[in-house]
Amino acid sequence: MATWVFLTDLDPDNAQQQLADVLEGHYISEKRFLLEAQVCQQDCQKRISTAINEVVLHPGKVAHMIEFEVYIDEIFAFSQRSDGLIISTPTGSTAYSLSAGGPILTPSLDAITLVPMFPHTLSARPLVINSSSTIRLRFSHRRNDLEISCDSQIALPIQEGEDVLIRRCDYHLNLIHPKDYSYFNTLSTKLGWSKKLF
Repeated sequence: MATWVFLTDLDPDNAQQQLADVLEGHYISEKRFLLEAQVCQQDCQKRISTAINEVVLHPGKVAHMIEFEVYIDEIFAFSQRSDGLIISTPTGSTAYSLSAGGPILTPSLDAITLVPMFPHTLSARPLVINSSSTIRLRFSHRRNDLEISCDSQIALPIQEGEDVLIRRCDYHLNLIHPKDYSYFNTLSTKLGWSKKLF
């Protein structure tokens, strides 16, 4: 919900004029990529969902520490004991990922962030990777309560023997902004980003 508010560009005091300008073709168009999450077994049976903001690995109904390994382009990257993992697009970097300590990514970056949720270590930090990478999550101790959530809407349960694949989706979202749109001005007005000094 917070990101949709962040994505809403119309100024309430000037909304009618801005909307009229957009309808007359005076606007800025921007493409944002989506993430695709697959829960799959070795026989390639898949359950798939997409996200504009983030894909989140988490326990089901009760928060607790989980163990998993992360592979990037089929190469081992790191293992983790934490409450979960947030995999975020640049669009989602101002939503759940931000509240978990993740970096803000400008929308034009072709990048994905991996943000640990309450890691049980002092060395875990957010990681930024190229959006062309494929992320694989593997689980050593199988539990029946792990899930993948896409934008806090669609939950895909993870069964024993299943991995999770997250990659950039083939589809994208087209956004239309008013002609005077500024990403950094939006950061300032909606998220309290730094103000000009002079």
